[in-house]
Amino acid sequence: MPAPPNPATLKQARALPLLLLGLLVLLLWRTQPAPVPDFAAVAGTPGSIAVLVDRRGRELARRRTDALADRGDWLPLAAISPDLVRRLVAAEDRRFFRHHGIDWRSVASAALARLGGEPQRGASTVSMQLAALIDPTLGRAGQRGWLAKLRQARAARAIEARWSKTQILEAWINLLPFRGDVVGIGSAARRLAGRPARALAAEDNAVLVALARRPSAPPAAVLARACRAAPDLDCSAIALAAARLLTARPSDADPGLAPHLASRLLRPGVRGRVATSLDADVQAMVQAALDRQLAALASRNVRDGAALVVDNATGQILAWVGSAGRASRAAAVDGVTAPRQAGSTLKPHLYALAIERRLLTAASLLDDSPVDLETATGLYVPQNYDHRFRGAVSLRSALGNSLNVPAVRALLLLGPEPFRQRLFDLGYRGLDRPGDHYGYALALGAADVSLLEQAAAYRALALGGRGGPLTLDPAARPATTPLIDPGAAAIITAIIADPAARSASFGEDSGLSLPFAAAVKTGTSKAMRDNWAIGYSRRFTVAVWVGNFEGDAMIGVSGTSGAAPAWAAIMRALHPAPPPGFALPPGVERQPIRFEPAIEPPRSELFLAGTWQPLFARASPAETAPRLTAPTDGSIIAIDPDIPPARQYLVIRSSGARPGLHVTVDGRRLPGLPARWAPVPGRHEIALADGRTVYDRVRLTVR
Repeated sequence: MPAPPNPATLKQARALPLLLLGLLVLLLWRTQPAPVPDFAAVAGTPGSIAVLVDRRGRELARRRTDALADRGDWLPLAAISPDLVRRLVAAEDRRFFRHHGIDWRSVASAALARLGGEPQRGASTVSMQLAALIDPTLGRAGQRGWLAKLRQARAARAIEARWSKTQILEAWINLLPFRGDVVGIGSAARRLAGRPARALAAEDNAVLVALARRPSAPPAAVLARACRAAPDLDCSAIALAAARLLTARPSDADPGLAPHLASRLLRPGVRGRVATSLDADVQAMVQAALDRQLAALASRNVRDGAALVVDNATGQILAWVGSAGRASRAAAVDGVTAPRQAGSTLKPHLYALAIERRLLTAASLLDDSPVDLETATGLYVPQNYDHRFRGAVSLRSALGNSLNVPAVRALLLLGPEPFRQRLFDLGYRGLDRPGDHYGYALALGAADVSLLEQAAAYRALALGGRGGPLTLDPAARPATTPLIDPGAAAIITAIIADPAARSASFGEDSGLSLPFAAAVKTGTSKAMRDNWAIGYSRRFTVAVWVGNFEGDAMIGVSGTSGAAPAWAAIMRALHPAPPPGFALPPGVERQPIRFEPAIEPPRSELFLAGTWQPLFARASPAETAPRLTAPTDGSIIAIDPDIPPARQYLVIRSSGARPGLHVTVDGRRLPGLPARWAPVPGRHEIALADGRTVYDRVRLTVR
């Protein structure tokens, strides 16, 4: 009679299935793969290359914006060499189209080889490799234990259940690492082979197949594997391809059409295509025009240039050339945003403000004669470009011929702070200090501005006084606001569009005149370091700068020989047909005028309503307020101890006549006009008076 079962044994027998079930549940839980993403989500992931495109989607520049991996844009299977696809599948997963994620025959073969002590074989399928590429925690083939391998296999089955074979193959080839930081066939074809993935040669494909198996293998191992995997090819041809691919340098070194804008917009972390308002055709045309002009100026020590083209109606930037010229030694500098001294380019805004405030008209006479101004840093003595003085000139002639002294006298009427505030409102945001910081030299552009600011401010003139920010967004159209009186803007436009107004300084054929209506102002900074030409038609505003980013002076380059020829070439190219002319807004009238004496011929002139007068004449001496002409305010006089004091007299001169007019020094009256005074050390005040009125005062220091 059999012995009764041991209760303990029965209990263990009953617990074993439960234990096995628990282990199975635990195993299933531990190997549960992550949810499979949609194919569209994976395929829609942008690569590590950001591409700058123009308003029509044409490529302007491309930059790698991921420091860890270089992966190009996703390529559909149809854009990849069929020969490469065939060779990859044959080498990595011959039964890819016959299994459902796991190749059991390969698994069995690998297990038997391991039991027999043979070298370990891989059994990962394309689907399993893709699972590890999508979810890096799964690891790659041969890098994890059996538990991770099981989890990877389950993930492969899940992918096979949701994706088609074509999608799996496409995703795998786009995510596959090839060499170093090169990921995906798009990047491998571009960087290593230097050609599109569709046009890869068979020898290139053989090398890429070898790299797909071991991306970091030494060149000899890559070549050996490539020759074994491609018996249909000549190994010497494969060797040449391997030498080329394994020593390739990044082929994305081409700066493109807009390198400076690409550096500005394609920052690290940016992916995909970045649309701009630029026009690739306009960009290329502007670059070529600048290159030609800089080549012509090479003998005059001019190496750098920049230009901007703006659509007036939308405020969209059509061309952004930050640097031009092959001789540049600082080509990475963006000349569109780099601050440079403005020169005479601020004068139109100065006169517009004076006309707007009805302090001056286009026919008002300004005195182009020497003037000394006391400033916080000493005397300021403005000079004209040619060091000549013309006496009385109209505002039209003063602006057209870019005379400096009349501009300073106009700023004396306005004051530096109101003018600085107007410039700030126009977009010159670098002018953020009080007007006294810049002083009267602000009339002559003694302040740093950028080409971008210049274009925005001149666009406001082109739009009849309405200005606003410029944009690179092809879909944006920034709002404009009134910044300048429309009548004043129209009058300034008429002046700087008038070839006759500038003929005295620039000649009849200066290169600034175009076969259609266009307004333009040139400017040259101190010591000829910068040269500008900023102008506009009804349709476009074009701003051009030439000079040297390093600050050294040009040689004999004027406003009309520097930036102006490039400006004119760009304007002509932008207007194959003549654009409409400039219109006069309500409140502006054209009236006849004459001058007495006839310093300028009679003409018709533009006026704001209510400011016209038919005759403009110089004041007679009796009508001119007396003033001291020497010494100048703020003078410092040194007494020479080697010269007898009786011979060290200061002559005090004045202009104008009044009964009883005389000079006083510290309240003590001196005889005669001009008066003579023996200076003594100290600070003194000299006054010009007639007993009832003090007409002028100057202060000086004697040492």
